[in-house]
This record gives sequence, C-alpha cells and structure tokens, in this order.
Amino acid sequence: MSGLAGIVLAGGRSKRMGSDKAALDWQGEPMLARVVRVVAQRCDPVLVVAGESSAAFRGIDDIRDRAAPGIDSSKVRWVTDEQEGAGPLGGLVAGLAAAAAAGAEFAFVCATDMPLIAGELIDELCRGLTGSTQAVIAHDSQRDHPMAGVYRTDAGPVIAEIVAGGERRMLGAIEALNTHRVGVSDPDWLVNVNAPEDLHRLRVSAG
Repeated sequence: MSGLAGIVLAGGRSKRMGSDKAALDWQGEPMLARVVRVVAQRCDPVLVVAGESSAAFRGIDDIRDRAAPGIDSSKVRWVTDEQEGAGPLGGLVAGLAAAAAAGAEFAFVCATDMPLIAGELIDELCRGLTGSTQAVIAHDSQRDHPMAGVYRTDAGPVIAEIVAGGERRMLGAIEALNTHRVGVSDPDWLVNVNAPEDLHRLRVSAG
C-alpha cells in the first residue's frame, strides 16, 4: 500500500518489566529492532517515537549494534517531540504529525513490545480501510487493540484535542474517531510483553 508510514511507540517506562523493553533480547536481537524490521516490510518511513529522556532513545547505540543485518536505516527515523506525561496517546499524536509531514496518508501503529507481529497483520488491517474510516484496529475475542491499527494521519489533530483535554487512554483515540474493527487471522500477532513472566512464556512457546 502506497502512502503508508509505520509508527512504533517506544517511549514507555517499562515499569512492570523492570528494564527497557526496547532493548530486550528477542531471538538474538533487540525487540525494538525486530519490530522495526517487520514494520519496514510494509511501511516507509518507519517512525520510532520516544522522547530523548526515554530508555529506548538513550540506549539507541546499543540497540543498533545488536540489531541483525538487513534493516534499511534510510527508512527509519526517530521522533522525539512527544508530549511529556501524555503516555502512548501523546506518542501517537507526535507520530501521526511526523507521518503527515512525510507525506503519508495512513500510518500503521504498534508498540515496541509486540515481537510476534507480522507483515500480514498490516495487510489485513489495510484491507479494512474505507473512504470514511479514520482508524482500523485489530480486535480479538476479548478486546480491542488500538496499538495494532492503521490510522489516517489527518486524524492527528482530533487526537491532539482530546489529549489537550486530559485524555490519556489509547481507547480514547478510537472512541473519538470513526473506527472499524478487524478480527485478524492470527491473534498471536497482537501479543505484547508487559512483565518478565510474559517474556518467559513467549520465549518458551516460540521454541
């Protein structure tokens, strides 16, 4: 799909994990590098959103050094101007603004702690777009996944407005937009890791 940027939200504090999720090893490389590699298969540019004070940004040299070969670095840009204290919603606003400035009409959005995502997830979400849809998000049998979605970049100002009003929930974004939900064919794509036990369980299941 042309005009599709990627936004990887990497500015979280990783409180439950106890260490920076972006730098966690996943099958021989940092988790952030793994996610960027997959997103870059479908998206250009790939925008990694993390403030300059975030662990991900401070550790970028180590992450780059440990990344497996093959990431086209010309596609990857860092966005560091997310609003302090606004959580992932603030990162989404900053990412959509940067994607729009790059000329992208749409952006696939995900978190850095989703090591099982695949290009096919992006394909399935894009097929859910219609002329009036502002966001297409993944849905499994239990809940919505606003951090696995394709958003119109011109929806950024709408989200910025609710952030200015105090909203901090990612669900607040999809409530404010014309949102379509897609039941994806592989729910494992949506798995994220919030705590050490999540990572251990995922490593065991992945073999």
